[in-house]
Amino acid sequence: MIDVLVTGAAGKMGGLSAATIGAQDDLRVVALVDPKGGASAGDAPCFPDIQEALALTSPQAALEFSVPAAVFANTLALLEAGVPTVVGATGLDSAQVDELSAAAVAAGVGLVIVPNFALGAVLLMRFASQAAKYYEHAEVIEMHEAGKLDAPSGTSLRTAHLMAEAPGSALRDAPGDQPSRGLAADHVRIHSVRLPGVVAHQEVLFGGDDELLTLRHDSLSRRSFMSGVLLALRRVTGVEGTVVGLENLLD
Repeated sequence: MIDVLVTGAAGKMGGLSAATIGAQDDLRVVALVDPKGGASAGDAPCFPDIQEALALTSPQAALEFSVPAAVFANTLALLEAGVPTVVGATGLDSAQVDELSAAAVAAGVGLVIVPNFALGAVLLMRFASQAAKYYEHAEVIEMHEAGKLDAPSGTSLRTAHLMAEAPGSALRDAPGDQPSRGLAADHVRIHSVRLPGVVAHQEVLFGGDDELLTLRHDSLSRRSFMSGVLLALRRVTGVEGTVVGLENLLD
């Protein structure tokens, strides 16, 4: 049995994750953290901050689903307390990832950073990195709910990075600044859409001579992320150092 702490537990992803974890035979929620309060999962207490939760409970793993402004401080506190941590929240820059990676090494615990928990989205990223060997031009269109705070999404940025860094990638630099052309990231333009009624959708388009290759993944509800959440929590206690991307836990 792995005792789990969940941050951002009053949010949509944190709340669903806590409920899903609580229904497993090998996982147990022992602490919920959310400054808004009101989160519940079985008998697990809800705390307003990480420090109080760590002082009164002893989690063996943590799931970080707080808002982007809080994810770094929360994750650092968890790692320094010796808690293997899965980060599902976005908002970390490369310098912060480096600092958290160093903290994980210093504490001797695992850190897993997951831009997207949907297995189909992970496979799309893998397919896109393979296709980047054969196309010089690609763009990403990503769509999420209106309340998503970051744009572009962590998934789209991760996808662009994997495409650009794929062995033998043929992608050229994205065109210069042009109105309404999206963000240029790692040779790929990313277009972000935020609308009510949307969950999580991503298209990667590759353009070639007289052809267009489209890869698309659609999450129709947040339940599509739960298999990845459970996989990451079950694996994080055995991780050494830092793993970025759920794909690195699949094989």
